[in-house]
Amino acid sequence: MAFLEIDSLHKTFGANTALHHFDMKIERGEFITFLGPSGCGKTTVLRMIAGFEAPTRGTIRLDGRDVTHLRTRQRKVGMVFQAYALFPNMTVAENIGFGLKVAHRPQSEIKQRVDEMLQLIKLPHLGERYPWQLSGGQQQRVALARALAGKPQVLLLDEPLSALDAKIRISLRQDIRALQRELGITSIFVTHDQEEALSISDRIVVMNEGRVEQIGTPLEIYNYPRTRFVASFVGTLNILSGHVIDPSTGRMAVDGQELRTAQTLPVGDAGKKRMLALRPEAIVLEAPAAGRNTLTATVEEVSFLGAIVRIRTRVKDEVISLDIFNDPNRRLPERGQPVALGFSHENLLVLEEGVQG
Repeated sequence: MAFLEIDSLHKTFGANTALHHFDMKIERGEFITFLGPSGCGKTTVLRMIAGFEAPTRGTIRLDGRDVTHLRTRQRKVGMVFQAYALFPNMTVAENIGFGLKVAHRPQSEIKQRVDEMLQLIKLPHLGERYPWQLSGGQQQRVALARALAGKPQVLLLDEPLSALDAKIRISLRQDIRALQRELGITSIFVTHDQEEALSISDRIVVMNEGRVEQIGTPLEIYNYPRTRFVASFVGTLNILSGHVIDPSTGRMAVDGQELRTAQTLPVGDAGKKRMLALRPEAIVLEAPAAGRNTLTATVEEVSFLGAIVRIRTRVKDEVISLDIFNDPNRRLPERGQPVALGFSHENLLVLEEGVQG
């Protein structure tokens, strides 16, 4: 039995369906990220796990206990919000200890736990300051300490870094992941930022329009997207239109040029149009080679991006971009120049047609 089980969770608001049959099993100590655009349902799931929203249908079990209809304070979850939600009239120490005070814990226990949390978030000398005297990153650390002070079984983080500047975001997300590993606490992190999701997660749940598109490790989500939405939402991607020549061998045609995918396709796909995905970094400029796919293209644009040079090419109706590392000793192709684009069979992915369920 998984530590946190979400079974057929469904949520409607009046005539609008915010979540369609969400299913997931989360193991103890996992760091899970819900990733997707605004309005995709990721925060709705988080709020139902926290007890802030009641599901229309479905069940939530935590450590074998049905918590679907329990109040938030009965669930042993800690929540970190996007807007910090600190009490401005309380000191840092008072904010961290607030939940323990509400739970009528002894003052000595509260002080000891607050001191532990201040050490944990690396702000041991700021306990007597007020939130307005702290930076945004410090305030979010305090919010994290408050969520952890009561020793929750699950830590929920609702876009906790979105209000911070880029440099602080990177630093704080690394700290959050380090703390999570140190404490071994099961955590669910909500974000619309693909880089955040890829950099800190054990598994990622990609959501769109209230449905799960794909669940997998960061490597699986990035390298093997199942649907067009996942492929285009996570990272830069070339989407090509191909026709199936031979499903059993993965032979495809793109604008009259034959390619192969490592995937085996259903027999009934012969002659059908399928969408293909190809990452820019998987393509190299090379002469045709045995055992590799090759497309003949024409260079449309060469863009210098620092460490990366992005080359945009065209194959009749298809625009294909490739990324190469900047090498000052390498001669770059010029606009209008014909080139051969090489890539392996494994890097050409056939996408599913839509979302799950």
